[in-house]
Amino acid sequence: MDTTTIESDAFHSPAVPYNPDLLVTYKVIKGYSDPEFTTSKVASLEWDLHNGRQSQKSVGVLQDKINVAKDIIAEAYVDSNDQDTLRSIAEALGIELTRTIEFTATIEVSGTVEVDLLEDYELEDDIADNLYVDSQSGRIEIGDIEVCHVREA
Repeated sequence: MDTTTIESDAFHSPAVPYNPDLLVTYKVIKGYSDPEFTTSKVASLEWDLHNGRQSQKSVGVLQDKINVAKDIIAEAYVDSNDQDTLRSIAEALGIELTRTIEFTATIEVSGTVEVDLLEDYELEDDIADNLYVDSQSGRIEIGDIEVCHVREA
């Protein structure tokens, strides 16, 4: 069986000298549809890449400005006499008007548990180890759970 070795610098040097007028065929990916193949000059691709990088920078700057506007609107909204205008600005910028509320809640649970009479048993430990709280909504995040009071009914 013949084997071909590629020298280590082969991956670091171009196969052809740089030529801005060289025609290159490449794949254009458009979402999940079938890709298209197109041919362009290297110089044209370089400008497309440059413009894409500039657009990416602009998007980042604008997103930062939208985030600042979101903070300003959210802070002023509750006490504002012109909530309609703030709501319109938020809609125009694609900002959801939300706020985060920290909460504590008390939940009382009752139930039954079967225990072996021949073994030591700690009801509070069993309840603390086996009960859990979860949210059915993605809006509620459960941070801390503590079993505070367990008693036999």
